[in-house]
Amino acid sequence: MTWKKSPPRLIEAFDGALPRDPRVERRAMFGCPCAFVNRNMFAGLHQDTLFIRLGQDQRARLRTLRDARPFEPMPGRVMREYVVVPEAVVATPRGLTSIVGEAFRYAAALPAKRPRAARAARPRPERPRRSRAQRS
Repeated sequence: MTWKKSPPRLIEAFDGALPRDPRVERRAMFGCPCAFVNRNMFAGLHQDTLFIRLGQDQRARLRTLRDARPFEPMPGRVMREYVVVPEAVVATPRGLTSIVGEAFRYAAALPAKRPRAARAARPRPERPRRSRAQRS
């Protein structure tokens, strides 16, 4: 599946809304910027949408806004606890900062995720070498 990159104005709004907290870690997922605290994702971009992670009551409150919907990066693959932030909220710096702050506080209260164990490198099966004459 090919995804398009997030527009620069959305990336700028996202970066401006992130809490100024040393625990915030910004890294890419889906090829777009996302934000984590204690290895828990709390906000991110996917193509031309901004999504956040909220608790059940907060999600229900946000879902009352027009154009708010569950975050579904691929058809049929809903990410529970994540909601797409309506464009009307994204366009309002104060409102966006507030809602991203709520997502940060929710994720910060979750148990920290442990780092994944490094995968052991699999030995590559040896392939017979071919001579130049065989390659042609």
